Amino acid sequence: MLPALAGANLIYGMGMLELGVTFSYAQLVIDDTIAKMVKRVVQGVDVTDDTLAVDLIKRIGGGSGKHYLTEKHTIDYMHSEQSRAGIFDRRMRQTWKIEAGGKDAAERAAEKAREILATHTPEPLDKDVRKRLRKIVESAEK
Repeated sequence: MLPALAGANLIYGMGMLELGVTFSYAQLVIDDTIAKMVKRVVQGVDVTDDTLAVDLIKRIGGGSGKHYLTEKHTIDYMHSEQSRAGIFDRRMRQTWKIEAGGKDAAERAAEKAREILATHTPEPLDKDVRKRLRKIVESAEK
């Protein structure tokens, strides 16, 4: 988080374990999830009348016994603003055990990594990019 807040635009070591001696696809999935969460924080929060829900606050008011959690506005912004890390299960322990089988983040990340490896098809590089890379490799081989 701190390097990102300081303006760093490169994250080194994603997926690495044991000082980079070992690489783990599951760790890469975990690191990717964390990087997305950090990126969201660095993006910041828009402060406008709409994001502050000024009209909603005026309509519902304070101390009325009503709350904002079931309001469409709150739900819409919760879906777009709140971090939703799929491998970190934030449900209550009983729900986590019963509905998710009690799998921890490492197990869920390993499953996600296997799924990606089995189903992902990368887009091919542009022909000009391939040519430039080939020239770089050939010059390094001389």
